[in-house]
Amino acid sequence: MGSGAANPDYESREHQEERANASANEEDIRTQFPPLDSIEDVLLQLEDYTSGSVPKEQANWFLQTVATFITSCSVEQIRLAPDKFISLCKRFKDQVLQLQAPMQGIAPMRTAIRKLQSSAEHLTSLHSDFLLLCIVAKCYKAGLSIMEDDIFEVDQPKDFFLYCYYGGILNIGQKRFRKALEYLHHAITAPMTVLNTVAVEAYKKYILVSLIHTGQVLPFPKYTSSVAQRSLKTYAQAYIDLANSYATGKISEVEKCLETHVDKFKLDVNLGLVKQVVLSLYKRNIQRLTQTYLTLSLQDIASTVQLETSKQAELHVLQMIHGGEIFASINQKDGMVSFHEDPEQYKTSEMIEHIDSSIRRIMLLSKKLSAVDEHISCDAAYLSKVGRERPRFEIDEFDTVPQKYMTM
Repeated sequence: MGSGAANPDYESREHQEERANASANEEDIRTQFPPLDSIEDVLLQLEDYTSGSVPKEQANWFLQTVATFITSCSVEQIRLAPDKFISLCKRFKDQVLQLQAPMQGIAPMRTAIRKLQSSAEHLTSLHSDFLLLCIVAKCYKAGLSIMEDDIFEVDQPKDFFLYCYYGGILNIGQKRFRKALEYLHHAITAPMTVLNTVAVEAYKKYILVSLIHTGQVLPFPKYTSSVAQRSLKTYAQAYIDLANSYATGKISEVEKCLETHVDKFKLDVNLGLVKQVVLSLYKRNIQRLTQTYLTLSLQDIASTVQLETSKQAELHVLQMIHGGEIFASINQKDGMVSFHEDPEQYKTSEMIEHIDSSIRRIMLLSKKLSAVDEHISCDAAYLSKVGRERPRFEIDEFDTVPQKYMTM
């Protein structure tokens, strides 16, 4: 009876046996974790349990157990064994990724970060793991919620590089290119003595986002480390070629470059972002027309920016009007586009509130920087280093006092 229908009674007994085996396995695991008074004991046992691979049939129970533990434990308990707590959370992150269920890890990891932080300005070792889960789950807004606070305390340099890199990706996912550029900029300009992979990948995305948002790639600022300035471009030649072709303003040149390096862009998982770069050049060329013409037909726009039809030109113009990238109106009767001035007068209550908020934030940042500068100025290690590097002078190297000032 190879092609006959399956026996319902047989399937029912099979499922009952699976549930019974699963319950037995969970009961066996629970007996390994009796109620303990010390958080060190709890973390130690969970760490021992997860030191090897977690069997698939026990994985869901493990995730629930760790999630419950993260939620129920207190901040004071965590600070008794922070390293073990971090290790457990990272193992938890690895497990949800292995099960391809990153969404299950987002809420517990966010709770873990808040409990581990000494303040909202503290970047923990779990921030980058949390952002990675949000990226894989495509839950970008959850990731952005943890990035609202400015960071002034960092545990490990690696944590900062990954935080900035993943933060850039999250903002790209939300089309917040200005903010993405800020995070990627931090990742490539942060102090480093040896070039790291994160900075290289961040630089590739930095070039693409720069072209999308500003239409150009600015040179490295002076405070960028010498190793980054020397080596980053070597590992991003395809992206530099794209930026050079973009600077010509010709779609054909950009598409030719894309065709040449398409395999590289695919390998770097940046092909989608590169295609957005191509689309942004159409918009950039349309924006240039607003600086020259007051009115222009859709057909003329299409031919000037190398679009195939006037319908495509109309679609681009409408998208740019909706996004606030240009100010224009389309006359559907004759297919003419009229370009207008920016209507914003910067005197509405919303704009005043926005400016006031920005000023207060800058004043707060200034106070923070002054406090950090004062702290560094009093640091023994810093003073010792500065003292060693400062040149010393012999007495005879100083100018002698003129004789006329020596007379009484």
